[in-house]
Amino acid sequence: MGRKQKKVVALVGRPNVGKSTLFNRLAGSRKAIVDDTPGLTRDRNYADATIDDKSFVIVDTGGFEPRTDDDVLAQMRTQTMVAVEQANVIIFMGDGQVGLTPSDKEIVRILQKTDKKVFYVVNKIDSEKSESNYVDFFQLGVESIYAMSAKTRYGLRDFLDVLIAEIDPDLADPVQETLSEVVIPRVAVVGRPNVGKSTLINLLVGEERLVANPTPGTTRDSIDTIVKRNGKEYLFIDTAGIRRRARITDRVETYSVQKAFRSIDRADVALVMLDAEEIVTDQDARIAGYAHDKCRCVVLALNKWDTIKKDPKTFDSCVSEIRRCLKFLDFAPVVSISALHGTRCVKVFDLIDDIFEKFRKRVSTATLNKFLETVLAQHPPGMFHRSKKVKIYYVTQGRIAPPVFTFFCNYPEAIHFSYRRFLENRLREYFDFGGSPLKLVFKKRVGKTYD
Repeated sequence: MGRKQKKVVALVGRPNVGKSTLFNRLAGSRKAIVDDTPGLTRDRNYADATIDDKSFVIVDTGGFEPRTDDDVLAQMRTQTMVAVEQANVIIFMGDGQVGLTPSDKEIVRILQKTDKKVFYVVNKIDSEKSESNYVDFFQLGVESIYAMSAKTRYGLRDFLDVLIAEIDPDLADPVQETLSEVVIPRVAVVGRPNVGKSTLINLLVGEERLVANPTPGTTRDSIDTIVKRNGKEYLFIDTAGIRRRARITDRVETYSVQKAFRSIDRADVALVMLDAEEIVTDQDARIAGYAHDKCRCVVLALNKWDTIKKDPKTFDSCVSEIRRCLKFLDFAPVVSISALHGTRCVKVFDLIDDIFEKFRKRVSTATLNKFLETVLAQHPPGMFHRSKKVKIYYVTQGRIAPPVFTFFCNYPEAIHFSYRRFLENRLREYFDFGGSPLKLVFKKRVGKTYD
């Protein structure tokens, strides 16, 4: 019997009415960036929510402006309509401090044409004294309007009682499955602004899942998207473009960059997108270095490959330049793509599959120690203080994702960096760990005395 599907609840309303605040409240985390600046949320943002033992998927959407000539606002409107189509339940949110606007009226008329259950909420009603602020919304002619404050929780419990009564998992329609029940590769798509991250994810998903715009900084939140291919699922995390600190002057952009780095922390694979016209910049090296330091798999994608002049040696020369600039990632796979035209983008899945499999590979202790015996015979670790022989007694693999190998020896502090790197390279070659990061730990063997 298949798993029960969770109902999807979408938050819809004009910019800056408090959708992200309610989203964070229901999700129990600060997954969405919240600030007084209108238009922060631009893509659909999904999270699991559980209230009174009833679970559902909550969807935050960008501000809905029914009539606009602005390209980004128009794309945000499209994203909202997709969320409305996918949802089982819709929460319309108005702003009690601003009052009813013509845009609110038009949004409600659009929602009333759907066959979905719609709850009408007026946010930013912080106390009984301010309840009169939502009287205007009765002009909408709807049956029930709930006054509340997502920030202070005033009136929130009353609304949640009504909402969860509508959430019945046994009657749920087939919708997007929860992201947490299956172990799948988590891929953070990272890079500098306007390098093509959202364009790539839209291509892989097969729909305009994210707002992609030539204007740098269009993506401000870290957005989770499930991509299915050949029966496999992948969780792609689109992130805000990471600029140099000296160029970050906007408080909101500071939050976005921090969330982009946190997205790497919760990913298995960092898909670092590079601009083929620039190859590797200092900021690219900083991003890739952060992923490497966190022991995440790294795939280097040279995007905009269609924009440069090429000959049979162009790719090899680009790879050589990448290896020169990113010496610490000499094992990471490199692929040239065009996210705009789809060139070689499907190859990204093959690289992720390969690197994720090796990221979770486990080697038996017996096999490891046969390997160690061979390596030590060929290249022993040397001496400690010129008089004491350094001995490595045995090695075990402590865990996977990333693979961690613990070497027990008599003088751990005497193992030179170059020898650590030698062992890492031999492990990578001998057991075919490919592009997976490896972590080596050296410990002193307990229960023995040494000269």
